[in-house]
Amino acid sequence: MNRVTLTINGRRHSATVEPRLLLSDFIRHEAMLAGTHVGCEHGVCGACTVLVDGQPMRSCLIFAIQAEGSAITTIEGLAPAPGQLSLLQQAFKDSHALQCGYCTPGILTTMTAFLAENPAPTEDEVRDALSGNLCRCTGYQHIVDAVMLAAKRMAEA
Repeated sequence: MNRVTLTINGRRHSATVEPRLLLSDFIRHEAMLAGTHVGCEHGVCGACTVLVDGQPMRSCLIFAIQAEGSAITTIEGLAPAPGQLSLLQQAFKDSHALQCGYCTPGILTTMTAFLAENPAPTEDEVRDALSGNLCRCTGYQHIVDAVMLAAKRMAEA
């Protein structure tokens, strides 16, 4: 058993856990944040993507102990304040960019990091950045539209 301390969405979380506990399980079961979804458990679908020190990572591929001391941002931490949405989240809502929502937390965290690095992307760049996130409900066009809308709104802000 190992003691792990992580900062998740600005709050410190500590627990004594098995060395093999995945970061996704720590987030869901120790920090009690259910927004990080686990799909394939092999790092393929992207549903469990969170930001680790600002970089998108598949939380099903990282042991919690490997993230010791890191700042983790989950879907719950993207909004600027309770009851508000980030510009990207609002663009998803306005563009009807989700259906069942299972993949959405991973896509939003991935695209948050992408837009931070590339604030004026082309549609092809957005599609390339989305290639690691699988969605079975949509044809991705509304997701691409939402990211492009968010980039536009961020530039105007």
